[in-house]
Amino acid sequence: MAEQNVNENVVNRLIDCINGRHIEVMDELFHDDAVMHWPQSGEVVRGAENRRGIYNAFPQLPSITPRRLLSGGNVVVAEALMDYGGPVYETVFIFEFRDGRIAKETAYWSEAFQAPEWRSQWVEIAGT
Repeated sequence: MAEQNVNENVVNRLIDCINGRHIEVMDELFHDDAVMHWPQSGEVVRGAENRRGIYNAFPQLPSITPRRLLSGGNVVVAEALMDYGGPVYETVFIFEFRDGRIAKETAYWSEAFQAPEWRSQWVEIAGT
């Protein structure tokens, strides 16, 4: 249980550092050889130097609003909204830990879309 809380705290610190635009804190949270995998674009970011390069060149960092964290062992899954000041993405991050730091991040994101009318009799719309 303590390991889960430590790992969740690391994820919360990561969200805080991105929201606060203090990306240098990421070096404390990720291993130098950490891998970031973004399956939708097919990109894999290997190592601290490449991670720093991307985050320092980011046109606009998103604001991240976490919805929930689920953790077990060396894995934390975070559901969140990512707002780029225009498009808002539903996001799922899967963080894999080694020795209390992030060893791998896999991120999936998607823009919200209007629910089709034909399903309306079987669903409820969240937030209404």
